[in-house]
Amino acid sequence: MTKNILLRDGEAALPRAVACAIFPQGGEAECEASLAELARLLDTAGAELVGTITQMRDKPDGATCIGSGKMRELSALCEAVDASLVVFDCELSPMQLREIEEGIDAEVEVLDRSMLILDIFAAHAVTSEGRLQVELAQLRYTAPRLAGKGVDMSRLGGGIGTRGPGESKLEIDRRRVRAKIHALEEELGKVESARATMRAARDRSGLVRCAIVGYTNAGKSTLLNTLTGAGILAQDKLFATLDPTTRQYTLPSGMKLLLTDTVGFIRNLPHHLIKAFRSTLEEAALADVIIHVCDASDGDFAAQLQVTRNLLDELGAAGKPALLVFNKCDLLAEDERLSEMKRAALEDGCEAVFISAKSGEGLDEFCEKLEKIAAEGRMRLRFLIPHSDGGAVSQLYAGAHGVEVEYVPEGTVVTATVDAKLRGRFAAYLMDPLPRRDGEDEDDA
Repeated sequence: MTKNILLRDGEAALPRAVACAIFPQGGEAECEASLAELARLLDTAGAELVGTITQMRDKPDGATCIGSGKMRELSALCEAVDASLVVFDCELSPMQLREIEEGIDAEVEVLDRSMLILDIFAAHAVTSEGRLQVELAQLRYTAPRLAGKGVDMSRLGGGIGTRGPGESKLEIDRRRVRAKIHALEEELGKVESARATMRAARDRSGLVRCAIVGYTNAGKSTLLNTLTGAGILAQDKLFATLDPTTRQYTLPSGMKLLLTDTVGFIRNLPHHLIKAFRSTLEEAALADVIIHVCDASDGDFAAQLQVTRNLLDELGAAGKPALLVFNKCDLLAEDERLSEMKRAALEDGCEAVFISAKSGEGLDEFCEKLEKIAAEGRMRLRFLIPHSDGGAVSQLYAGAHGVEVEYVPEGTVVTATVDAKLRGRFAAYLMDPLPRRDGEDEDDA
């Protein structure tokens, strides 16, 4: 398990860190952006970046990632700046970790990008579910990295007092880790079942579910706090929010929605982390509307937009009705990068709005566009299902929300909140009066 490097009470100085990165020919700009993000990750973790080593190469060196020449340079730099931490902006194999530690003369701890992110997640996890998810991700990541961790991993001796059942210390540790992973998976399964029950209760409400997604530190939590007074932690730090928070929000028109704040995305988010946080990330996959928040003040916003698009696609949430929200526009000079942002919205094929979640600027337009998208996405409709087609009732129960049933001589009247797909499938059964939107009373329809 990774050692937590965040500052403890009473510590006077920040751990001093050196960052290392490799990049292919022509990848200097991407490397620079990734290293800037790594510096912010180190700052969030409570460390100070005091030096950087970069190397242009097509692929990592199998032994040390950066090769023997750069290893000598790294060792000298660590000694010169009195570094206690070396972080690689990529994922290291168990052998690479061992070779790098042994190749640096100074006493340093070596981490890769995934280890650093896991460390931050461990520090920011608040709920029992969050802690379970982080511990599971850490164990899954470190289990194959147990090899070569020192003398205490060596095979048991054969002399008197050291005889064992023939199992190595490493094998015992691995077996214990597997058992711990299994126990955590079972415990997390129970928590996920409870989350599924809460989701089902929200589904029965028939309200449109909106997931607030986006790159880490884009202002998602600030937006939810401003709209609903949720009171959740909102800091200018990466991954300040790990646990999803759902609040009901009433638009100025009276239409009610459910807004869910989600964990932020980042470049090269470790796959084992995505797997461990599956139940949390499902909030985006199961939402009816995606509110994609982007930090408009970040010069790298286009790349961050693409990272979020890719992860939404991986989670099965691509193609949902979406509102692209460019946040922190109060930090922009007038018209700065606005044309580029509008072009990005056109590429997404969705509505876009420019706001400041902190000051409230642009939130009126945000609410108008969100209501339009939510109303188009899901509607409260009545269907008359004849007795001869009882299977249609079961299909509505399975796919719709807030289902209410009334039996009449002609068949079954089903009132439900449905998406556009269900609405098209059961169009032949639609009843008069004309459908009304969520949030409207029957007398208003």
